[in-house]
Amino acid sequence: MKKTVVFACAVAAAFLFLGCKEKIEKGEFTVEKGKYKVGVSVDYPPFEYYDADGKTALGFDISLSKEISSRLGLDVQFVDTDWDGLLAGLDAGRFDVVTSGMTITEERLAKYNFSKPYVGNGQALIVAKKSSLNISSPEELTGLRVGYQSQTTSDIFMKKLQSEKKINYVPSEYDKSFNAFDDLKFGRIDAVMTDYLVAADYFSKIKDEFRIVWTGTSDEYMGIAVSKDNPVLLEKINGILSDMLADGTMKKLYEADFGMDLSDSLK
Repeated sequence: MKKTVVFACAVAAAFLFLGCKEKIEKGEFTVEKGKYKVGVSVDYPPFEYYDADGKTALGFDISLSKEISSRLGLDVQFVDTDWDGLLAGLDAGRFDVVTSGMTITEERLAKYNFSKPYVGNGQALIVAKKSSLNISSPEELTGLRVGYQSQTTSDIFMKKLQSEKKINYVPSEYDKSFNAFDDLKFGRIDAVMTDYLVAADYFSKIKDEFRIVWTGTSDEYMGIAVSKDNPVLLEKINGILSDMLADGTMKKLYEADFGMDLSDSLK
């Protein structure tokens, strides 16, 4: 009797597996059949930004999403959304994933699944190149006006620094990172805390405006957010990311958008 039950369960599991496989091949593991909908906030170069025409989305996350959708056999569709509405949009089923320079944190993992990391990153402290400030670490920011994008890891980093090390800086929060750099350029704030990769992008375009005075360790990892109700899609994405690292595709994407191979940032 026991063997019969085991055999029956095995048969049922086999049919379930075949059913899932067929479902995956049809593309029915996404919110809209045949499409891979990606939530993205197109205001975070070099991860995502608009070309000069104001319509064409470019950047690493855009290229990565296109490659993933191609390997899934689906058509990619980007849904440009304000940063603070991305996870809410995922909850509401407006898109299948969020791929928008989003760092994997314990708080986010409690509510969402994340793919394996696709890039490692850290914080960087920036001042204007013409600034007379002689600072070389975040601990020296007391009394200074420091800008950062709200609801990002830079925000978390600065508030943690203030709480743990009693650094009494003057916070200036922005909804877009480039607004902080604009204010730094015109002397309205003293420094900017941001992701190192974002800072590197600004430096590549405006080399004579800013300088990096401190960089943190690569202890932040970005991943693709997926609903906990969609483990099939998560598994497929993780497999594709592994393949892309192995076959050299990820290296090509890194070099195209960051000017360097960032494969070691994942180690």
